[in-house]
Amino acid sequence: MAKVFTVDVSKCNGCYTCQTVCKDEHVDNDWTPYAKPQPEIGQFWVKLREHVGGTVPKVRSHYVPELCNHCERPRCADVCGAGAIEKREDGLVLIDPEKCTGCDLCADACPYDAIYKNPALKICQKCTGCAHLLDAGEKSPRCVEACPTDALQFGDFDEMRDFIVGSTVRKPETGIGPRVYYRNIPGRFIAGTVFDPVEQEVVIGAKCRATNGGKTREVITDDFGDFWFNDLAAGKYDLVIEAGGYAYRTFSGVDATRDVNLGDIPLTRE
Repeated sequence: MAKVFTVDVSKCNGCYTCQTVCKDEHVDNDWTPYAKPQPEIGQFWVKLREHVGGTVPKVRSHYVPELCNHCERPRCADVCGAGAIEKREDGLVLIDPEKCTGCDLCADACPYDAIYKNPALKICQKCTGCAHLLDAGEKSPRCVEACPTDALQFGDFDEMRDFIVGSTVRKPETGIGPRVYYRNIPGRFIAGTVFDPVEQEVVIGAKCRATNGGKTREVITDDFGDFWFNDLAAGKYDLVIEAGGYAYRTFSGVDATRDVNLGDIPLTRE
């Protein structure tokens, strides 16, 4: 049964434990025939990427663990002329360090930048899914076992099906069947603060509407005059802000391909 990784981004707090324990497991440890030692620097078989959006004070961040996707149809194996890359029955994709010639074709073919060259050993290396531990009877790779929030999970595809349905993968357009599934990756946001420049007070309860492609979402400014449109699809939005006694305030073509803080927005009394 094929194994998969799942990542609930909403549970990841950016502690870097997954990245750290991967180093602890593989640096200076020779797990041949699964892998030669990982270099102390320059390689991250699990890498935690921080994503920060917006500008102060409207800023939000999230973290996404990235690792080899152990693809269903791995390009790295297809291009390896030495026959060093094997997809096991459990779905894990391994580079045999004894067969690898370090030609770099696999690294060039990987769309996820998950394969590294070890110049000292003249071989290519990557995440093994801690196959050496699994074959010794352990249930999970080190990164999964050590995750303090259970953001990372590992198991049989059928066992993880409830999570996988509705999840996403990195670069699905590759068509190679990546087997690391993500949920709750935040969409883009548009935010701002609405205020009355004469009274020098925020405007509470203003209706804010954002329209894209004929679809409109509405939020209300809170007790601080703030509004947030969260989890937006990337694109351009037309905004209208409406409050009793004030003229409409509009913004056309707000570009939400990145998170947007519109800042302090003054309203004019009618």
